[in-house]
This record gives sequence, C-alpha cells and structure tokens, in this order.
Amino acid sequence: MAVIVRAPARPLWWLGLLSAGAGAAMPWLVPGLVPGLTGRVLGLAVGGVLFVVAGAVAFLARRGRYTELAGGATRAGRAVFLQDRAVTARNWRRARRWWLAGAFAAATASSLAAPSAAGLAMAGAGAGLWAKALWLGGLERRSESLLWVRTERAQGSPVAAPVSGWFTTGLVAGDALPGGARRRGRPATGGAVVSAAR
Repeated sequence: MAVIVRAPARPLWWLGLLSAGAGAAMPWLVPGLVPGLTGRVLGLAVGGVLFVVAGAVAFLARRGRYTELAGGATRAGRAVFLQDRAVTARNWRRARRWWLAGAFAAATASSLAAPSAAGLAMAGAGAGLWAKALWLGGLERRSESLLWVRTERAQGSPVAAPVSGWFTTGLVAGDALPGGARRRGRPATGGAVVSAAR
C-alpha cells in the first residue's frame, strides 16, 4: 500500500538536498556571482519555512480519502497476483524521471533568486511523503493486513475519484513490509493483477 507513496520520497529528498547544497555553494563555484536576490542567509531561512510547509502538505494531503479506502478494503481473492514492490517503485520513478529532473533543474536555477529555498522545499516534500508512508504502515499493522490497489491504478493516484476500492492481504504477502519497506530475504512474487500503492 505504501510503496508508491515512498517511491518519490527518496528522489525528492536527495535531489532537494543536492539542489539546496548547489544553491548555497554557487557564489564559491562561480566567482563574482551574487548569492541571489535575497542573499544566502535569507534564502536558507525561507527554505527552512518551505521545508516545513511542503512536508506538512505532503503528509496531510487527502488523508481522509486514504482512511476511507483503507476502511472499505476487501480481501484479495486467491487468484490475484501481487506485483513486486521493486517493480512498482521502478515503474513509478521511470514514468516520472523527466518530471523529477525538471524539478531539480528548476529548483537549482531558482537559487539565483533565493539560494537553496526551492531545493529545501523539494526535500521537505520528500520527508513528508516518507512520514506518510510510515503512517500508512501504522494503519496496516493495526489492521494486520497489507493494502493493495489494482496495477492500472498504481501509476496514477490510488486515491483518485475513479478508484472505487483497495484489496487486503496478510502481512506476509508480497515482498513489502507495512509502510512499503523491502522485506529482506523475500523472493520475487511476479504477477501484475494488483500492486502496492500509496
């Protein structure tokens, strides 16, 4: 259930930190470059605020819809195959790799105006999504079941209006732990009927 919500968390976190670091270092990397319109200190201060705001928005967004679908989830049938978490996450990232690259480039370029601010906002969004994955993992542990969505919905938003419901399995199904972390030592399951999702 939490695999897709975790999928963008890591790249947003690391790309955001890299962009913020590049923005802070620009005056040293490019001699004579003025450290943005705001200056480095104010840029970092704005970035700190944006980090908190972006993290809170990512964590809180549509939580009611998540809770509603989790409460109405039905047991997956025996004929249902589970898609590996690694496949799900890789497909999601590949489909959005240019979006992530564009966001990184835009955040780094914006450091010419406010050093590090947009990069820290990206990192905050990644942190918020990671926290949401942990929250979803808590829902799964309390219900003692993993939550899944059909594969065709895994590349979009599994809380979108067309999604009518989720599936549940036992906690040992598939290769993902509650919260979307990889289950170590678990063999690949294959299949493509349902998929772990945010």
